[in-house]
Amino acid sequence: MFKITLPRFYESFKGAMQMRTVITIARQYGSGGREIGRRLAEKFQVPFYDKELIALAAEKSGMDAGVLLRADEKATSSLLYSLVMGDYSFAGGVPFVNNKPVNDRLFSLQAEIIREAAEKGPCIIVGRCADDILSGRSNVMSVFIYADKQSRLGTVTGLYGVDKGEASKVLVKQDKQRANYYQFYTGRKWGKTENYDLCVNSSAFGADGSAELISKAVSLFEL
Repeated sequence: MFKITLPRFYESFKGAMQMRTVITIARQYGSGGREIGRRLAEKFQVPFYDKELIALAAEKSGMDAGVLLRADEKATSSLLYSLVMGDYSFAGGVPFVNNKPVNDRLFSLQAEIIREAAEKGPCIIVGRCADDILSGRSNVMSVFIYADKQSRLGTVTGLYGVDKGEASKVLVKQDKQRANYYQFYTGRKWGKTENYDLCVNSSAFGADGSAELISKAVSLFEL
């Protein structure tokens, strides 16, 4: 009798067959977007991609993961950008790969990995302009996670260990960095409601409630 054996990858995530959607999550800093994404991945038993994309990009390119980590979700490593963002880590010597800034090289690598992940099946992808990279695909639902300032301040001081006196500045800087990154690579405005299928206030619903809300939206999305 002929027997079909599933590849180990699909056997590990066989629960993913319950969902057909790729969910992309853009998020304000401190809104809990990563945690919500991870809970969704656990609920649906599908692959989860956030910082994992850096490790995959390093493996794919042979580049140092530490260098890629410093460039992650930054629009460019140019001196001008460093001055604007108040980040001088690259100012003394901009890293280039094949005459291309490492940031641009990383974006290209991650975009390739994101497309490959979406081709394999349902998954959760956090940040990295994934909503734009996968735009036009009928099985992709884009989500934006936001929260009120006090909730976000509580997260960055309590969970991330940021000094209370610096927390507000960190929020502004990180959101500005993400907005610039998104606009630089997509030409669109980060956080603009019409760019997403669903926007969720995590401070109103909490991490569990937000994940449950998105999962319900998925069931409607797949009708």
